[in-house]
Amino acid sequence: MSEVPGNGRPSGAGEAAEPGLESVTCHQDLVKLLNEQFVRADVSLRELQTRADRAGGTRLPRTTCADMLAGRRFPKKAVMVAFLRGCRVPEHQLPAWERAWERVRVHQLSTGPEEDRGVGSSCGTLPAVATEVMAAAGRNGMGRAAGRRRRRVVLLAVAVVVAVVVAVAAVAVVLSVLVAQTVTPRRGAPAEVPSHLVDSAHIVSDDGRAFPRGGWSRFTVSVDPANTGVRLIRRLDVGVGLQRATISVNGTPAAEWRPLLEDGVYKWRDQVVTLPASLTAGRGSLTIVNTNVSPSGFNEFRYTVEHEVNGVWSTADVVDIGRDHTASEASHDYRVVGEGWAGTQTFAYPPRKESWTVQ
Repeated sequence: MSEVPGNGRPSGAGEAAEPGLESVTCHQDLVKLLNEQFVRADVSLRELQTRADRAGGTRLPRTTCADMLAGRRFPKKAVMVAFLRGCRVPEHQLPAWERAWERVRVHQLSTGPEEDRGVGSSCGTLPAVATEVMAAAGRNGMGRAAGRRRRRVVLLAVAVVVAVVVAVAAVAVVLSVLVAQTVTPRRGAPAEVPSHLVDSAHIVSDDGRAFPRGGWSRFTVSVDPANTGVRLIRRLDVGVGLQRATISVNGTPAAEWRPLLEDGVYKWRDQVVTLPASLTAGRGSLTIVNTNVSPSGFNEFRYTVEHEVNGVWSTADVVDIGRDHTASEASHDYRVVGEGWAGTQTFAYPPRKESWTVQ
């Protein structure tokens, strides 16, 4: 994922999507289409890295591109988008690619680590995909020399993928034996079988907004003037790591959203900040301003405001952020300056609910 969770265009706005892109649901199909874009671009991995460096933002190391094109590693969304931009894919087509990436990621979360490694699925094996790409490259040749160069690249990719698949399969066999030994319960003790499945109830789709360093958002919430404390809870995408922002209440510096480490698998978190009681007691409304002070983008999808009254904590207000919740934004006088992205994401919370909320 990029420093902001999208590219700032509404979903479905004037797209001319790659044929077959909307039907992509698995890693292998996505790899095939990415390879086809690489062949059409007729560009080296070194040149792609140079183009990404010139553009700024997400870097595109050659080894990362090679792993992505060989199917050895499922790419971050930001890496895929940077790769497509380097291949000169038009901006208006990128939302369709992002939706395809999200479908594949959700499919991986629901099917477990075997699919996540790309060992195989109903889409077929990666060597077969690479072979199809090689055939497409032959059909779309742009000169005999360029065609030979492309075929050499694809043949090398096929050889690498075959070696990787064989190695991963061998490791999988060894791991299955070790896991079987590990999870065998001791006599009289309960079995502790690890589960890689994601509970569907933990997968959430939500829309939100994001802004880069120096950008800020503002909204006003209602609380009980008799409060003795207020907590601000933000739903965020930690696929963008190390987000940090200052918080002011009614124009006074109050607290800070501390940076969280990036999690590229379970991306939803609910981060909690306690506001000083001296700034909230006796007030019926609070105007909150979040100012991004980190190099990474700061994203926000939903704010829940809790207050303590007579020793009991309860929900005082909820601000739902995003283009699908403009009524909530308007009722809370929401405003964002320097917006870099707005859209919808589908991610999973961690398997253990106690890990959903962080300070």
